[in-house]
Amino acid sequence: MRRSALKALAAFLFVSTPALAGVERIDILERTPFAESESFGEAGPYEKIRGIAHYALDPALPANQTIADLKLAPKDSRGKVVFDSEFILLRPVKAEASTLLYDVNNRGSIAILGQIDGKSPANNDPTTRDDAGDGFLMRHGFTLLFSAWTWDVAPKGPGVKPLVFAPPVARMPDGSPIRGKVVNEFTVSAVSETSTYAGINGLTYEPIIADDPEAVLTRRAKPDDPRQPIPREEWSFLGPEQSGGPGRIRLNDSFRPGMLYEVSYQTQDPKVTGAGMAGIRDLLAWFRDHPFEGKPVPRRTLIFGISQSGRLIGRMIHDGLDVDESGRLAFDGAYMHVPGGGGSGGFNGRFVQPTRHPSMLEEHDYPSDRFPFTTAPTTNPWTGSTASSFDHARDAQGRLPKLFVVNTSTEFWNRDASLIGTTPDGTADVAPAPEARLYALSGAQHYRGRSHKRWPYANCVSTTDHYLAMRALILALDRWTGGEAPPPSAFPAIGDGTLIPVAAYDKAFPQGIGIAPPTDNLHAKPFVTLVPAPDSDGNDRGGVRLIDLEAPLGTHTGWNQRAPDTGFPWATARFDGSFVPFAATKAERKIAHDPRASLEERYHGRADYVRKAEAAADRQIAAGFLLPEDRDRAITEVTGLYDRILARDPESRSCEYLFDQ
Repeated sequence: MRRSALKALAAFLFVSTPALAGVERIDILERTPFAESESFGEAGPYEKIRGIAHYALDPALPANQTIADLKLAPKDSRGKVVFDSEFILLRPVKAEASTLLYDVNNRGSIAILGQIDGKSPANNDPTTRDDAGDGFLMRHGFTLLFSAWTWDVAPKGPGVKPLVFAPPVARMPDGSPIRGKVVNEFTVSAVSETSTYAGINGLTYEPIIADDPEAVLTRRAKPDDPRQPIPREEWSFLGPEQSGGPGRIRLNDSFRPGMLYEVSYQTQDPKVTGAGMAGIRDLLAWFRDHPFEGKPVPRRTLIFGISQSGRLIGRMIHDGLDVDESGRLAFDGAYMHVPGGGGSGGFNGRFVQPTRHPSMLEEHDYPSDRFPFTTAPTTNPWTGSTASSFDHARDAQGRLPKLFVVNTSTEFWNRDASLIGTTPDGTADVAPAPEARLYALSGAQHYRGRSHKRWPYANCVSTTDHYLAMRALILALDRWTGGEAPPPSAFPAIGDGTLIPVAAYDKAFPQGIGIAPPTDNLHAKPFVTLVPAPDSDGNDRGGVRLIDLEAPLGTHTGWNQRAPDTGFPWATARFDGSFVPFAATKAERKIAHDPRASLEERYHGRADYVRKAEAAADRQIAAGFLLPEDRDRAITEVTGLYDRILARDPESRSCEYLFDQ
């Protein structure tokens, strides 16, 4: 209903634009001041423009050949596939060129503002001053662009405005439906008679028949265990809990934690999911070339994505969808944040579900990454093929986008992050292409830790604030696309002993500190994945060692185990790491038999700790991983943790002390 109202409003605010590449028309639906017209430093006030972009793709053009099933989508009288997507633009009101920064939304939700500016916009609709957080991206003058690209987003709560894409549906040449089998793996965290079978906040393809009698439901305890079918009379399909939501299953004797459930059935009408990537490409190309509503074209164009959204960028580059129909780069630079092995799976194929991805526990049969993983050529020893992720990414002039691939320690354990810097067999380092940089934010977890509780995991989460490094790297990528060199790659390596097998990590990790490392990571068979080597404190030695590791207050890891009562004690947390503080005093350390030096033994009081943290911060600034404007925040954060560790009860297992609020 909201989409219909927006389209009706477009009749009054229609903006006619000449067709170029895939975008044929832009409709403006809303144009309002952003953040109550507050001025963001030299950038001044911002405005918000909400609109709809209309696309027409020619399936015969070389630039569109990699889009799965595009040729089977309905075509207009010109032989083109037409669709549209909603977008939001935040930009300085001043009529001058700025860098356009596109944020690939994550499951329909704007991601960059929460991690970079510190505030996710209410209702996914950036409007108020509060929605701007600390205004970092605005103060630096970025024009921010968001658009719909994925379809499998579950309905949100009242008032929430997710960016949801309605892709074309592929049909057989005679117009009949395309059918096929889909498989959905799911778990439950508590005993329940019913469960959905879609991914995180997602949708899935539903059965052709409402309660398909031929569908199969299985269970197993671990990924490699045989699947045990559940008799069909013991379970049934249910409709969605809310209109438009994912379907559900009812099991007579209830679903239980500790089991992996998998339901498979026949479905139909595969969506041309890859059209979402083409929509991103062509929207960026359109803004690259068109002055828009009184503003000149951007000086540069960047694309940014976190986690699954970062992997989408990897797939665009892998499939050559960074190059538009005219043979030009759609973006000058790309920042893939915490993508693991770099993407290239799950976004462009028949019956794919873009919100799903595998971890040690969840969704094991969903693609995430595939060979090639590196930006420089490597050889797959099992197939003999030699390739790089950049092979199809050059434009007609031979240019590549500048690329940052940034992972935390968690992606080495719960993704296959090491493969972007090694041969597929894990025996040698592979330097990135000149157009790429690799960074590992050591000791950090997938997102900044916030949880005050251990459950559903065994350990308190890692506290490392890698969001400050992200801010520095965004500015570094912008400068690199403008001709200024970025920080050199900072990534653990086989050659210097900072990237090692899990078995070697287990031997090197300090014993007697209250946590023990997993015996395995999520590896991508048959490829060999490695993990960062620990120092004597258990902190990762290689990569970008932030203040938390250079002036340490404890052990930060990229892994955490699940609590036994979740039913999956063998599995690691999907996104979280661990933190174990140092003892406050030498006496406390000896009582606990902790092999790590205490805070008392490392620092001569609080003032000495602050001096060492400040020195670490200054080294990070010099290296390009911390901005001078963020120095005070970084020191305040780590000093606050120092104070709370000293004040805590060493006998307590509470995680409350980790955070000041």
